[in-house]
Amino acid sequence: MTAPTTRSRRLIAIPLGMTMATALAFLPNVSASAAPADGAADVAKQISAEATPLSYVVNVRSGHGVSSQVKKAITKAGGTIVTSYDRIGVIVVHSSNPDFAKTVRKVRGVESAGSTRTAPLPAQSTTDVGTPKTLSADEITDVDAVAGQDPLEPLQWDLPAIKADKAHEKTLGSKKVTVAVIDTGVDDTHPDIAPNFDRDASVNCVTGKPDTTDGAWRPSAAESPHGTHVAGEIAAAKNGIGVTGVAPGVKVSGIKVSTTAGFFYTEAVVCGFMWAAEHGVDVTNNSYYTDPWYFNCKNDPDQKALVEAITRATRYAEKKGTVNVAAAGNENYDLAADSITDPVSPNDSTPSERVIDPSECLDIPTQLPGVVTVASTGAKGIKSSFSNHGLGVIDIAAPGGDSTRYQTPAPPATSGLILGPLPGGSWGYMAGTSMASPHVAGVAALIKSTHPHASAALVKALLYAEADATPCTDPYDIDGDGKIDAVCEGSKNRNGFYGWGTADALDAVTK
Repeated sequence: MTAPTTRSRRLIAIPLGMTMATALAFLPNVSASAAPADGAADVAKQISAEATPLSYVVNVRSGHGVSSQVKKAITKAGGTIVTSYDRIGVIVVHSSNPDFAKTVRKVRGVESAGSTRTAPLPAQSTTDVGTPKTLSADEITDVDAVAGQDPLEPLQWDLPAIKADKAHEKTLGSKKVTVAVIDTGVDDTHPDIAPNFDRDASVNCVTGKPDTTDGAWRPSAAESPHGTHVAGEIAAAKNGIGVTGVAPGVKVSGIKVSTTAGFFYTEAVVCGFMWAAEHGVDVTNNSYYTDPWYFNCKNDPDQKALVEAITRATRYAEKKGTVNVAAAGNENYDLAADSITDPVSPNDSTPSERVIDPSECLDIPTQLPGVVTVASTGAKGIKSSFSNHGLGVIDIAAPGGDSTRYQTPAPPATSGLILGPLPGGSWGYMAGTSMASPHVAGVAALIKSTHPHASAALVKALLYAEADATPCTDPYDIDGDGKIDAVCEGSKNRNGFYGWGTADALDAVTK
């Protein structure tokens, strides 16, 4: 299946009159030439040894340090080891040698190796596209909250949609539970986030190596507000200020993995999962796909290495007790289709249209084994116009917003988007499966609060068992133009639009 329009996950196309919202607030817009393709090896070899290096992952046997043989081979091939994650056998390397990966793959002990990007380090700058709609002072003062509500909670139609308001009457969640936001960075100085922020579980992983400098996890003024918004959706404190999170009593941390230009590269993502695993994180939220490939094809040696590296990291985190939750994407793709046209990869140089098999070419981390894949619903509880879907791929659904023209919330809410904190102490609306995923992460945190000794596998099992079964929307004509916009397959109890159903926060704290 091909999406109706050419879009990046980072940008949601929404109707005129509605503020553009993003699953990630920035769309890469670069003009650098693509890395050499097949058949262009001679051109590649002409690149100077002094060229700005690319970044690579080299995957070896896990559980051991990097062998001297592999170290020597990496150096001989023109590589410099940045860091290594010995527990999962992933080495992060920089090299200016265009044949580095091909050379190292031949070394005994190397299982796979590949470049994590197609543009030189550092990544290129990009132009902002589709920033959030920030609430004005008048809009904030016009809201009439009732007793027990935070001031802006009446605008959060998404909380009653998953019964989070009822759940909060039972419990707000445990301070012993931490959800890590692997994202663009979190502004922990925001008054809605500061009370619940877990500094010890926060880090900057952008280079692939942890940076624990104080505040390194925060976004700069020029960077996306995405991670801050996501963090607030999960755990904005119920403190008489702003909004309320799904689990306002749990802790939230920031693991910054995106470059200033808004790219999420493999070495950073691996670092993020490993940091979470080693620092007692109970749940990770992953509202992104790993750049530069929307889908990573295992028959390509570079892309295969990226899939392998992040698979090792997510599996390690889950073995350590972490539930990994991820957004399904915003192209209205059927991820269970025989084929999908991907027009945006690689997104850090020059993309070219390609047809892929989504069972062989994976959106990572969301399609990796064990990761909870989340679809988005709007204010009427049906699949958002943009949300990806697919029987056997989608695990669960939650509010991510939609056009008010398509799904209008009940008053006093006025927007079909999701309200959350923005850096600098403000609040604003965003939409996307990026907003749906943190709702599920919040519910998972409530389950862990209720069942503190539950394994990651049990938390996931309860998450699915307690979800509200949601039947297929059939026919699905979201814009009412008489044409079918997507086809849902499956039963009431498990289908391609809603997976096992819509997340239920009340059951999370009562069952």
